[in-house]
Amino acid sequence: GAGETPAPPPGPVTLATDRGRQSGGVVAQGGGDAPYNYAPSLILEDGRHRMWWCSQLGAAAPGGDDVLYAESASPDGPFTAPGGSPSIPVLSGSTAGFDAIHTCDPSVIKVGPTYYMYYTGAERDNHANGSAIGVATSPDGISWTRAGAAIVAPSNDQPRDNAYGAGQQSALWLDGWFYLMFTDTTGSVADWNGAGQFVLRSKDHRFATGVQALGVNGFEPVSSTRAPRTRSVANAFSADWMYVAALRAFVIAHSTDHGTTLTFWDKDFTANPHPQVHIPGPWREGPGLVRTPLGHAPVSAEDPCGRVAVDVVRATVEGPAAAPTDLAHFGLDLAGVPGCATEESTGVLHGFAVPSPANTTDLVLDGKVVRVERRSVSDRLAVRVLDRRPAAVDAMQVVAEIPAGVDAVRGPDGRIGLVLGEDELWVLGDATTAAEIAALNSSTVTEVSKQVWESYAKTGDLRR
Repeated sequence: GAGETPAPPPGPVTLATDRGRQSGGVVAQGGGDAPYNYAPSLILEDGRHRMWWCSQLGAAAPGGDDVLYAESASPDGPFTAPGGSPSIPVLSGSTAGFDAIHTCDPSVIKVGPTYYMYYTGAERDNHANGSAIGVATSPDGISWTRAGAAIVAPSNDQPRDNAYGAGQQSALWLDGWFYLMFTDTTGSVADWNGAGQFVLRSKDHRFATGVQALGVNGFEPVSSTRAPRTRSVANAFSADWMYVAALRAFVIAHSTDHGTTLTFWDKDFTANPHPQVHIPGPWREGPGLVRTPLGHAPVSAEDPCGRVAVDVVRATVEGPAAAPTDLAHFGLDLAGVPGCATEESTGVLHGFAVPSPANTTDLVLDGKVVRVERRSVSDRLAVRVLDRRPAAVDAMQVVAEIPAGVDAVRGPDGRIGLVLGEDELWVLGDATTAAEIAALNSSTVTEVSKQVWESYAKTGDLRR
């Protein structure tokens, strides 16, 4: 009623952790005459851990920092390049422009068919705030084309003894926006030593148009990527981040006395929804999070709403070249996560099946439900059939039901679909899998002409 005090916002929810882990030793090295290895960026793609990191190979001209590449089935390595060598150089100094000598600190994401690498460039060794951020694109993550000039330069809000400039960036993609978090030692609210992490976003991967900066009032349009840096999200250097869909939150990984510290921000950067979590162990620089191609947290096949694996690769010692090296893997799981609490966060359930109130199973596809009568069919259609039904699924619309024995048709190109309702065609997977699913469902498959196949309403796609 009138005069009642509004309830305070909920406080941070502590996240439990378990399954702490670390590699037995070094997981990747540049090989050859590489004197250091640090600042990795990792993508988990098609079962491969693909990693790009900063080093220096004499075979890669000019004589500055290079971005190297290797891959492994596990974050514990060993990482090797295509062809079997320890690594291959994929980006080096351009010999002209802001990145003439050095290219370092890669952050790689993949949006659609295109890979984007955000990197730090410098035109010489001794420079006054000379580091700046560039971007390159690739069809495969190995052969890169630069966009040209730097996309983010130091703001020069305030000179400091630390004359590094702008760089150490980490990119991710969310809801149509490219998000970029980075160091700028000249930022107005950076710490006395230049530490601080600033955030820009744009729908243009070059950040040439429609740029917004995260300030004290949230994201606001700015005229340039050099607009004053008015808000920092972590008092840190060389950080990495990812979006955790189950929590509807960002997590920033940065180095502290505890090892790697995880700092959480809600999606609008208005609050820290969870207290910090620490991944212990030695570090010198890094850390690089294992992320999906979009820069999100990988979804747990075991418990997509309640468990999040956090794995980092980071340099662990100061090497003979007085630079960080010896990349090793550390990780833990966030357990008992209060995920899938909102409609948006249930996106992690895409492709999973859950028990249904009708004593069948519900297959979740793009926020909607397909009700499947036979458990054996769900087992083949789903990533996994979960033991428990998240409450948020109750709000999802049931758009189709697959009863046992429903008719199936095969078109002239070999594709098989289930005919649901009057004329709705739900396409199954590749020919072999589709035939197996049809058999499990006791569905008779009838050959049809291209004209008949195309006459059905293509309502849904059951392929995964």
